[in-house]
Amino acid sequence: MAHVAVWRHISSLRGALVLKVVIPLVAIMLGFSYLMLWTVERNSERRLQEEVELVARAVRLPLSDSLERKHDRTMQQVLESVLGVGRVYGAYLYDDQGDLVAFAGAIEPDQDQSSIQELTADGKRRGGYQRIRGREVYSYFLPLEQGGGRINGLLQVTRRWSDFERDTRRLRLIAGVSAGLLALIAVCIVLLGHWSAIGKHLQQLTQSMARVAAGDRQHRAPRSGPQEIAVLGRALNQMLDSIADAEQQMAEQKTREAELEARLRRTQQLAAVGRLAAGVAHELGSPLSVIDGKAQRVLRSDSLEDTQRKSLLQIRSQVQRLSEIVRQLLEFGRAAGRPARRMPADVLVHSAAAAVADELATLNVDLQLEAPTDTLHCEVDPPRFEQALTNLLRNAAQASPGGRVVLRWWQEADCLLFQVEDDGPGVAEHHRAALFEPFFTTKPVGKGSGLGLAVAHGVVAECGGRIDLVESPLGGAAFRISLALADEDKRNENG
Repeated sequence: MAHVAVWRHISSLRGALVLKVVIPLVAIMLGFSYLMLWTVERNSERRLQEEVELVARAVRLPLSDSLERKHDRTMQQVLESVLGVGRVYGAYLYDDQGDLVAFAGAIEPDQDQSSIQELTADGKRRGGYQRIRGREVYSYFLPLEQGGGRINGLLQVTRRWSDFERDTRRLRLIAGVSAGLLALIAVCIVLLGHWSAIGKHLQQLTQSMARVAAGDRQHRAPRSGPQEIAVLGRALNQMLDSIADAEQQMAEQKTREAELEARLRRTQQLAAVGRLAAGVAHELGSPLSVIDGKAQRVLRSDSLEDTQRKSLLQIRSQVQRLSEIVRQLLEFGRAAGRPARRMPADVLVHSAAAAVADELATLNVDLQLEAPTDTLHCEVDPPRFEQALTNLLRNAAQASPGGRVVLRWWQEADCLLFQVEDDGPGVAEHHRAALFEPFFTTKPVGKGSGLGLAVAHGVVAECGGRIDLVESPLGGAAFRISLALADEDKRNENG
């Protein structure tokens, strides 16, 4: 698990930035610092060597003159004055035979006489590192010349190696600390710059993805940060919008499919019930006519008692009720037999109103027709559509006896709307789902067959429209029929 965590950290953008940018940058800085340190060390070493050379050259003439005159005291004083410079470790004076004439310093030299003679005879200035009695020193050899140019001795000035090493350590310490600070500052600048410019925006984008993955489908990523990250945010938001649109379309499609399936099942059920109703009505029609005729003939007899006559009248009343149910069954089971025609809406409305005028007058119902300013047309089978309007008007009048019924029609977009309203008690919420089912009624037993709304629903469906229960401005029930508005082109084709 530790290896996995380390690998994840390395494979992250920050890890890649450290590996591919920060480490190479620090390596370059350290390499450059080492080169600068090496250069400074060489210059410092050279400077220390030049100081020794300058000291030697400064006392060359006095020592050469004192050596020529054999002034031992003067030579000793000059050598001791060399030690006063501060960093000179020792000063040694040799004659032209390689013998040590005088010296000043902590230790005596251990130079071979023959090597001193070679250096004196060579006549060249030399400098180098050597060991004197086990101690590391830097020695500078300077030949001494007389006035005529003859070499009469050799001066050796030494400086301790620790002087060079101390300066070198100090330089290395300063360079190391400086390089470390610069590397740390560079790493901090790079990482902070990465976080400010990229890291925090990527973190916001990652958090947005996590919120969406957790189920917050309405969340959208912020469109801030550098252009590349903003493009990623916009792409993510577009993807989420596309997914939301697709899900909404799928939900709408499922809803439409469910509605179509429900309508198909309802249509199949209504068709089956319609065929059954037509068969039953056909079989009942003849016996009911016979019963009514027999009862009517018996009523013509003068020998009937009052109780018998009353019973026969009740028989005829029930037979008429059954005949009305048979008629409604036949209407429910009857399929559209004629093609649809382009009809003015006001003609259909007035025909339906005239068909129920007597019933509305008996119930003392006030019928109001509200027409639009323009004449509107629709494609329907006129007798069957008038029957649907008649059923709606009859139901509205029976629901509000002594009240008011309004039939209005108007245009909305490319639809023609008919609406029948009443000021009765309305429809209870638990009855609304079964309103258009055959034989469903809210009227008392013996007062309704439950086929009026079913017939209206079937007729409107045949016309390609729909019928719905809506809120009534009068406070009761309101049924709205929606049909396609017939245009002028269809009128010309029919003409």
